[in-house]
Amino acid sequence: MGCYDCCVRCLGGIPYISLVATLLCFTGIALFCGCGHQALTETERLIETYFARNMQDYITLAYIIQYFQYVIYGLASFFFLYCIVLLAEGFYTTSATKQTFGEFRSTMCGRCLSSTFIVVSYFLAVVWLLVFAFSALPVYFFYNMDVTCHTIEVLTETPASINQLCIDARQYGLLPWNAVPGKACGMTLSNICKTREYQMTYDLYIAAFAGAGITLLALLTYIVSTTYNFAVLRYLGRKGLGTRC
Repeated sequence: MGCYDCCVRCLGGIPYISLVATLLCFTGIALFCGCGHQALTETERLIETYFARNMQDYITLAYIIQYFQYVIYGLASFFFLYCIVLLAEGFYTTSATKQTFGEFRSTMCGRCLSSTFIVVSYFLAVVWLLVFAFSALPVYFFYNMDVTCHTIEVLTETPASINQLCIDARQYGLLPWNAVPGKACGMTLSNICKTREYQMTYDLYIAAFAGAGITLLALLTYIVSTTYNFAVLRYLGRKGLGTRC
């Protein structure tokens, strides 16, 4: 067998769908975890600087942010390992396995393992759908803040109207109702929107939201891949045929 035939044989056995899903998963998790972690840090700094004067007013928020940051560390580690395992499962259910190790045999253990990956992937997709929805909340908060600041810029000639435009962090559950000042209004709010911290935090939350969406897409792709692999393993396993998903 020549070099060309060997290369074609190797390329034909690559699980392209699983490979694409793995790249999407790595990209999405990197965006979600990296940007989300930094965005939480910047959010704590914004709340501390502009919306709360007493440390006791935002100490609960600080603990929640720290907790979520630890959760992000765990998510990054788990998804890295899980994506590697699913990619390996995709490689070992291709026709390359048959060509390398001889006649393919579908065992009960192999089918059970594939079905386990399907169930776990479905469960993770449902859970991550909730994470995706939850990650939209800070984007919504900063979007409202940005729209309010834009309105203030338009109404700069009427100071009385400007002072009635506010963003109250207490209404979003970020601070207790007795927090002082708890809100920013008028030109104070406009100046916050012009700071580097605000712009960076907004962009980080958008990137984290996009990362959550990419990760959800990767999980759905994994579901398609693992389901197809399991179906072909079960139907054609005794005939010695591999899959390419």
